[in-house]
Amino acid sequence: MYFPLWPGQAYPLGSSWDGKGTNFALFSEHATGVELCLFDEEDRETRLLFTEVDNFIWHGYIPGIGPGQRYGFRVYGPYAPNAGHRFNPNKLLIDPYTKALDGDIRHGAELFGYNLQDTIRDLSFCDADDAHLVPKSVVIDDSFDWDDDELLHIPFHETIIRETHVRGFTKLHPDILPELRGTYAGMAHPAAIAYLQSLGITAVELLPVHQFLSCPGHLVDKGLKNYWGYDSINYFTPHWDYSSDKTLGGAVREFKQMVKALHAAGIEVILDVVYNHTGEGNHFGPTLSLRGIDNATYYRLVEENPRYYRDYTGCGNSLNVPHPQVLKLIMDSLRYWILAMHVDGFRFDLASVLARESHAVDNLAAFFDIIHQDPVIAEVKLIAEPWDVGEGGYQVGNFPLLWSEWNGKYRDTVRDFWRGEDRTLAEFAYRFTGSSDLYKSNGRSPNASINFVTAHDGFSLADLVSYNQKHNQANGEENRDGDSHNRSWNCGVEGETDDPNVLALRDKQRRNFLATLILSQGVPMLVGGDELGKSHNGNNNPYCQDNELTWLNWDLKSQNSQLFSFARELIFFRRQHHTFRRRRWFQGREIHGSGVKDIGWFNPDGGEMTAAQWQDGFAKAIAIFLNGEEITTPGPKGERIIDDSFILFFNAHYEPIEFILPLNLQEFRWQTILDTTEALFVKNGLIYIGNKPVCVRERSLIMLQRVG
Repeated sequence: MYFPLWPGQAYPLGSSWDGKGTNFALFSEHATGVELCLFDEEDRETRLLFTEVDNFIWHGYIPGIGPGQRYGFRVYGPYAPNAGHRFNPNKLLIDPYTKALDGDIRHGAELFGYNLQDTIRDLSFCDADDAHLVPKSVVIDDSFDWDDDELLHIPFHETIIRETHVRGFTKLHPDILPELRGTYAGMAHPAAIAYLQSLGITAVELLPVHQFLSCPGHLVDKGLKNYWGYDSINYFTPHWDYSSDKTLGGAVREFKQMVKALHAAGIEVILDVVYNHTGEGNHFGPTLSLRGIDNATYYRLVEENPRYYRDYTGCGNSLNVPHPQVLKLIMDSLRYWILAMHVDGFRFDLASVLARESHAVDNLAAFFDIIHQDPVIAEVKLIAEPWDVGEGGYQVGNFPLLWSEWNGKYRDTVRDFWRGEDRTLAEFAYRFTGSSDLYKSNGRSPNASINFVTAHDGFSLADLVSYNQKHNQANGEENRDGDSHNRSWNCGVEGETDDPNVLALRDKQRRNFLATLILSQGVPMLVGGDELGKSHNGNNNPYCQDNELTWLNWDLKSQNSQLFSFARELIFFRRQHHTFRRRRWFQGREIHGSGVKDIGWFNPDGGEMTAAQWQDGFAKAIAIFLNGEEITTPGPKGERIIDDSFILFFNAHYEPIEFILPLNLQEFRWQTILDTTEALFVKNGLIYIGNKPVCVRERSLIMLQRVG
């Protein structure tokens, strides 16, 4: 079939339909030629050679071509792995800027630029065509009726995040039609949204939804799949398999409908994005997109031997973020998801990789500079996973203004405290009050700390209190994968048990973790399923388990109804009380004339903590007073905020401890509202006044509220 090819424009990149035809543009600095490959309904291919190139952008315009047209690229250039070049025009390549794909990648030897059986491996050249295995890029009409939908811009101090997997959340939901379960439409279903609202969260942080490699070769042989999705192959396309609408461009429409429905329910959408590496892997990986378009531009190569990749991610490659075009790709992607898809923010996987200029992590890197001045990206939630696997990659506390961080030190400290480790009390105090030691010095607020006890990576909350060791045999790697240092405690028995004492202790520990998390200053993040007691049977790395091990079992809601109610009560309690979600740091002094400091730290005898007591390695108990009359920041209309005051008694010791009310607080009446030895919030709790002792049972937390 004949298609006229006009010169077209170099911008924008990707495919752009203007109502009369479509412009195509692709960046490749080292290519010697680029073919646009058009596919008809019977998969017959027509190749058109671009004749126009400006600023290394190959481009052309075809009149009459519109939405639904499927295409790909074949790129010519040297196949010289030792020089960093891996061009192979026998491989159909996914457009890095495509907004939709027509399916998923199918596994096959033809996907590789070299012959798998050749003794020289990736130095050989494979001339087999792979177009039958590669999903085609799709021209789309990006219009959508958003009505009055817009980004919610919920302030961080009012935010409660639930880390959620699109498939796993609704795959087994009994009230959702089977064909919608595990999809964007399933997540937008009234039953799913009603559950999120009933829990009280304000944002879902979705595990990767960029199109990713579902079945990498090392999992295919084991009958497993890439469940988590941390192998992106395109940064503009919603993952095709999460859409119930399999028409061309259907995933884009369905994703937008999901965002619109969640926004209408007052819930923000945050995307977990993986701009640090792609699913093309190391030098033995397949050629799917960037590797074949311009390997030396898009990836960080070993300078002294460019056949190999610099790997700061543990996934085989690292994107070459310092390169202007790669940086542009990331920024264009972020803006697209904000402006066209209405997402409210991003969590950046292994974000330290993005801050590496020549090698070392640099918080003044161009990546941060560009985001800081970008009028679109700078206005949304930006959350860093502040580490990678390279030298110097652990950067908790070192990200610049605008950024919040997954606070790994919060997770580690809170776990250690409640399992009774020594020398944790002083650091626990920092973590509970927002981690000022990490974030205050560079001008950030407590909201820089995304507090979490569990995440998708590692033990679930149920497993954190049930296993001392990982049990990852189902992953087929002889239990070698996953972290071996989980700071977990099985409460006396490894795994499942019928021992009522062990089960009661595990329940209490889960409540201790949830209460600490929700009542801490900073931004709490729950993992989907923790509020229902979801277990992964001790598997702390279920990245490849796309099955009932990871899918949320909705029967747990009735089986663990008290745990759900406890988590729900905590969340709504936090949302009602400014005392637990302050926008600024505690000052340790009287501010508004209440006669009492805004915060107080006390030992069990009621005296203020001394420097020596903070350093006591065996201390595992502390009382914390939070003064609701000494909140420094005003409300949204400039009004003074006055809240209730609270005292929290923490006892991580294996024996009960009696606390005496601090002398300057004994004149007030205090009522018990929370005791983690109880399954739910306490109703009509005990009243304390004067020097009446407060008995805090072993490994538990009691909270008192001032009532007079």
